[in-house]
Amino acid sequence: MTTESGRTSSTPVHTLDRVVIRFAGDSGDGMQLTGDRFTAESASFGNDISTLPNFPAEIRAPQGTLPGVSSFQLHFANYDIVTPGDRPDVLVAMNPAALKANLADVAPGGLLIVDTAEFTKRNLSKVHYATNPLEDGSLDSYHLVALDLTGLAVGAVADFGLGRKEASRAKNMFALGLLTWLYSRDTESTISFLQTKFASKEKLRDSNIAAFLAGHAYGETVEEFAVRYEVSPAPMPAGTYRQVTGNLATAYGLITGAHKAGMQLFLGSYPITPASDILHELSRRKSQNVLTFQAEDEIAGVGAALGASFAGALGVTTTSGPGLALKAETIGLAVMTELPLVVVDVQRAGPSTGMPTKTEQADLSQALFGRNGESPVPVLAASTPSNCFDTALEACRIAVRYRTPVIMLSDGYLGNGAEPWRVPDLSAIEPIDPEFATAPNSAAADGTPRFLPYERDEKGARAWAIPGTPGLEHRIGGLEKSAGLGNVSYDPANHEAMVHARADKIAGIVRDIPDLEVDDPSGEAKLLVLGWGSTLGPITAAVRRVRAAGRVIAQTHVRHINPLPANLGEILKSYDKVVVPEMNLGQFTQLLRAQYLVDAECISRVRGLPISPSDLANDLTVRIDALTPETPATGSTSEETK
Repeated sequence: MTTESGRTSSTPVHTLDRVVIRFAGDSGDGMQLTGDRFTAESASFGNDISTLPNFPAEIRAPQGTLPGVSSFQLHFANYDIVTPGDRPDVLVAMNPAALKANLADVAPGGLLIVDTAEFTKRNLSKVHYATNPLEDGSLDSYHLVALDLTGLAVGAVADFGLGRKEASRAKNMFALGLLTWLYSRDTESTISFLQTKFASKEKLRDSNIAAFLAGHAYGETVEEFAVRYEVSPAPMPAGTYRQVTGNLATAYGLITGAHKAGMQLFLGSYPITPASDILHELSRRKSQNVLTFQAEDEIAGVGAALGASFAGALGVTTTSGPGLALKAETIGLAVMTELPLVVVDVQRAGPSTGMPTKTEQADLSQALFGRNGESPVPVLAASTPSNCFDTALEACRIAVRYRTPVIMLSDGYLGNGAEPWRVPDLSAIEPIDPEFATAPNSAAADGTPRFLPYERDEKGARAWAIPGTPGLEHRIGGLEKSAGLGNVSYDPANHEAMVHARADKIAGIVRDIPDLEVDDPSGEAKLLVLGWGSTLGPITAAVRRVRAAGRVIAQTHVRHINPLPANLGEILKSYDKVVVPEMNLGQFTQLLRAQYLVDAECISRVRGLPISPSDLANDLTVRIDALTPETPATGSTSEETK
């Protein structure tokens, strides 16, 4: 066959359905860039993709230690996949720490590509290896390819006059070139990327390209690999696709929501992992009528966003769990003033500062109940990186239409993970009418026209007048209002009426929420697995596996957490057992048990990582077999089944 570079290759090519690759090394080894580039190559080829970047929780963890390991996992396939994969088929380990931190996840027989240059006595001792695992036989059950990646990279860039340390940094590009050859990926997209990225740094540009091509040539010439592999493109509906992370999709959804409402998008935010990329992206979009304000802290950020909404813009603030706690009082103020405000919470592992770079569904209870007084707000949860676009757009629609703050929950897994996104037809997205008040809506006893800021429409939403509109002068603020005029009121009956009015408005949003659909092909399932947020991928993969093993199971997933879909209670009572996988200790499960009086069971994982589909499949199988003990153990045991 002919390689991408035009040479004839004698290495036979085997076709695979799917591959999971994990790149791992120190945070300075460029593993995120390497993984992202291989992902882009696979996406351009037409594979379905799903990624899991995993960053060190410490900014400057000691080099060569387990806390300093950074990794990037990519799952690519010729069919629809829903997770980054359970167990890597290939592990590229740049040092002993990377090997030790990730080896347990690699299935026996998997491919290990290891940089021998880093397996020094000093580096081995840092991670408590008593002997060198490359030499002591402990890796005999794997296909070990031990290469001096550092030395090969240094040799490849010798002509560019780089120092040893700078030259050794090209080893990630050498590894990328080798994997690009091994899995029959195109080289041109990466070369073009490097030419653009280092356009102003000629020496770095040329050296990285040289290392990349040297790695590609090494795979062809060294005869270390008996075969190459190819994963064919995945069939997808016609359309324009691009690779997107959850944070990027969220930014695009917010821009689209403001555009559809004919409003300026104002982001008041403070940088916080893992939400900062939304701020970064929106700061580049001034041409799309986006104004960003990087505040001095979380409280200032949300305060500015609410002030922008008062002035007639669409106020947005982005954060993670610790920041959501700090924003609580101002979110309560938005409930009181009944102004639109979109709060995006990209959750991370807590409590407190917790594990900033690790994922968790940690903040559901805080989003629902973490404010003083009776202050209900709509809560939505995105389920995939691309779904972040639709969920952000929906949050904008609800916020504007119902004059309320809306909390959108994402998490680190979704925010940093990537998948193909079918770019929507923007003309097909319905407009959002802010229905600004333009004239008085009442009259005084003497017939004089006047504006009542808390006069409500059929949805329960109050009138919204932009300050400065002639004849629509009004009062709003942080103290309880009279039901009509908006003046401060301490009347007990008025307070109770306003509390109920605000609660009824949020409860009434259920009219706009579609009924929940259940995936139960046979209609005979006794067990329903119910998820929310980013558990969709692991649940779907686990359900596929359970069904392939001959068992019957139903699945559904909730996006609208408050209010919940109108038919959810009926669905829950239709099954003998309800199981709720969560990356917390059961926050959604508690809500379901309290609201619907069903004996829902939580399958809890709080490891800072997405739920393992294979582990979940085993858990579900045990519960199904307890309901139907005659079920035979047959069928596929693969992680994801077509």
